[in-house]
Amino acid sequence: MRLLLLIIPLLLIPGYLHAQNIDILLKGGHVIDPKNGINTPMDVAIKDGIIHSVAADIPENQSKKVIDARGLYITPGLIDMHAHVFQGTDVDSYIANAPGSLSPDGFTFRAGVTTVVDAGSSGWRTFRKFKHQTIDQAQTRVLAFISIVGSGMYGRLEAQNVNDMDAVLTAFMINTYPDIIIGVKAHHYRGEDFIPEERAVEAGTIAKVPVMVDFGEHDPMRSIKTLFLEKLRPGDIFTHTYSYTKNRETVVDDDGKVKPFIFEAQKRGIIFDVGHGGGSFIWHQALPSIEQGFLPDVISTDLHYWSMNDGLKDFANLLSKFLCLGMSMEDIILRATWNPAQVIQRTDLGHLTAGAKADIAVLSLSEGNFGYIDSRGRKMAGTMKIAAELTIMGGKIMWDLNGISVPSWNSKPLKY
Repeated sequence: MRLLLLIIPLLLIPGYLHAQNIDILLKGGHVIDPKNGINTPMDVAIKDGIIHSVAADIPENQSKKVIDARGLYITPGLIDMHAHVFQGTDVDSYIANAPGSLSPDGFTFRAGVTTVVDAGSSGWRTFRKFKHQTIDQAQTRVLAFISIVGSGMYGRLEAQNVNDMDAVLTAFMINTYPDIIIGVKAHHYRGEDFIPEERAVEAGTIAKVPVMVDFGEHDPMRSIKTLFLEKLRPGDIFTHTYSYTKNRETVVDDDGKVKPFIFEAQKRGIIFDVGHGGGSFIWHQALPSIEQGFLPDVISTDLHYWSMNDGLKDFANLLSKFLCLGMSMEDIILRATWNPAQVIQRTDLGHLTAGAKADIAVLSLSEGNFGYIDSRGRKMAGTMKIAAELTIMGGKIMWDLNGISVPSWNSKPLKY
């Protein structure tokens, strides 16, 4: 009886039965979750590494940790669908197991990225080294396209070796690691034919995955119209969409008009990826494209040694460029979360549905005078800048720019 008299008053306290059944509560932020059609202030609750709930006014007394996200945007963890992270020590190599690739954890969380997709740095001959050396060591979720060239992206010379473009062995490696390898990459070919793309599509068809094409460097120039309408399948990806490079046909003509077959190709299902990189994003291609209604399907960095300190900077800075180009936050976040998740056939990612992995980016949007540089050293002025305030992966805080998740310094710290 005495025990009941002690318990009953506690049960009458509002929220007592549910007190602290949530690990982290992001309170009062503006949630943008394109998959679920959310673009409004909401609270986001996390429990056991997954999304517990997204709702208005979740009581603070239900959570062990409450983070004030007022004035900030809460989005799914960002997905960078084109990067190069097969870092190694082979100084003769371009990207495969080379210094030119970057360690993912140093460049992802600080930009709101929780999933990065390596864009073909390894091939079927080298993927297992990449997995052991990088993927298995990273805290970031690392997925991969693999090159149709068995040696991967070792160098321009190796990219011409059609005898090393084996569709069957490439598909075999994909099927060996289906949870990691999500597609095939064709790249840097200088011949007049379409052998790399055809072999890549053959491998993609066997393994039921998309193909990404880095098209250019051909002399004479090859037709992107032929590529889009005859060689690639719906769901295949054209990267470096806004490039302006010798021997590579552009999407915008010399009069500043988007070529009509570009719209036809996008309607057909060809995926257009930004792939900014060190030389593949030009204002004179991007601005008229977006003004004329040709928007990229996916925004990605093409992160590597030569792009990180150039015009690219990081993923958040790249997203800011699309604010300059007139796109809305909702349209930008769609192309950095749910769209790439669908393209790589990983629909468990890129959204904040209850039960999904708690991968979250909390972003600030600052007003001021900013300058954004393209790949030809040309600046566009902007008044808005996106930055990652907080990055959560699997319910764990991986990045906190301004300490919004921790107590003030005058709270006595615990001894380890």
